[in-house]
This record gives sequence, structure tokens and C-alpha cells, in this order.
Amino acid sequence: MDVLNITDAMQKNSAQAARFLKNISNEQRLLILCILHEEELSVGQLNEMLPNLSQSALSQHLALLRKEGFVTTRRDSQTIYYNLASNEAAQIIHLLHQLFCKEECS
Repeated sequence: MDVLNITDAMQKNSAQAARFLKNISNEQRLLILCILHEEELSVGQLNEMLPNLSQSALSQHLALLRKEGFVTTRRDSQTIYYNLASNEAAQIIHLLHQLFCKEECS
């Protein structure tokens, strides 16, 4: 592989990484992903766990995370459950937990 092809691949990968990081760089979205890393939850359950976030704002964050492939949904009657779908996000959340939470988040 020549230098030009490597540079093209690096540029493509860096753009993908930047988009990924941009999507999780919002404090509320990061918190949502951290919570969903632990377990599948309904919108109502998430809303109870995030009292400083309006239901409207929560729905907007969840819609973006779903659109970008970070979470998936499951419907049970009228309740929609969210779970972490992205292996990359799970790995990053795990690393961030090790770096920043340690015992106090366990």
C-alpha cells in the first residue's frame, strides 16, 4: 500500500472517528449511553433517572443516538425500550468508566 492510499484510509477513518466522538461528546448523550450500557430501559425509566432532562430533550437525544446506530429499540405494547447497540460505544463507555468512575460509579 502506498502513502497516498494510507493517507486516504486515515482520512476516512479519522472522519468516522470524529463523527463518533461528536455524537458522544454531549454530556447528556454520554450519560444516556452510560446508563444504557448497564441495562435496557424504557423512555419513562430513563426520564426518571435523568430528572434534569426534559422528556422532549431526552427524546431528541434518543432519536439522534438511534439514527447514528448507538442504540436500538424494542416495543412491548405501548412501551419502547432502548438498549446500547454499538459495540464501539460499549467499548468507549467501558474505558471511560475505568478512567473516570472507578469505585464511585459501581
